Amino acid sequence: MNNHTIGILHPGAMGISIAASARNSGHTVYWASEGRSASTRARAEQHGLRDAGTAAQLCRMCDVILSVCPPHAAEDVAGEVVAAGFIGLYVDANAISPLRAGRIGEMLAQAGIAFVDGGIIGGPAWKANGTWLYLSGQRADEIAACFDAGPLATRMIGPEIGKASALKMCYAAYSKGTTALLCAVLGAAEQLGVRGELFEQWSRDGSDLGAQAGLRAQAVTAKAWRFVGEMEEIAATFRAAGMPGGFHGAAAEIYGRLAHFKDAVPPALEDVLVALTAPAETPQPRQQRRL
Repeated sequence: MNNHTIGILHPGAMGISIAASARNSGHTVYWASEGRSASTRARAEQHGLRDAGTAAQLCRMCDVILSVCPPHAAEDVAGEVVAAGFIGLYVDANAISPLRAGRIGEMLAQAGIAFVDGGIIGGPAWKANGTWLYLSGQRADEIAACFDAGPLATRMIGPEIGKASALKMCYAAYSKGTTALLCAVLGAAEQLGVRGELFEQWSRDGSDLGAQAGLRAQAVTAKAWRFVGEMEEIAATFRAAGMPGGFHGAAAEIYGRLAHFKDAVPPALEDVLVALTAPAETPQPRQQRRL
């Protein structure tokens, strides 16, 4: 096994678990503390990541960089890595459309940077075979080898850039799209004064969907801010594949109404319903994310 020096952008809840699997597989993992929160620092220290200080220094020290960030920031993060003079192997493991993955790949290729497209399916990778990193690209095998000791599982699905992202988009289109649909159903039923009757009818049908829908709506609130961009990426993916993108465009709006619950303890269902049924605000431009 070739030992790599891997830079992680950034060690959030998912990123830190990916970094831990790389360390578990014998690789040295760095992060950049500049501009990051105390909670991010605590995660990095707990799991033995080394601090490069700045993103530019991380790009100079590492031969592999792995990007795990909100999807709307993926292209900007890759651009800043290019600007920092990185010359190794770059992995985008974000929830982005195949088209965006292709654009990132072209930008990196022009700078002489090798690229592997990645798609993560599952929650943070702390249990064996619970989270999968799908990889596509000419050097996907090198990245898979970075995690051979687990618990993160990997699978290579071809040399084509965009294939791993396409799988992620199709998977999340259903898993996260149906949760958005349930939120919309609950919001409509609440506004129309038939939520209780709807739950009763679901119960008569022999389903516990009433209870499950409420729990799913409450549980998704902490990550809803992140799913806005993911739904937009799915909508773009569907349109490029000749399928309507409107459903997931609407799902992005649903998650946008819940975005202010970011990283919070799941609120009461009544609070979720208030947020869902409040008049939609004019979308605000997203802040650019620093490396």
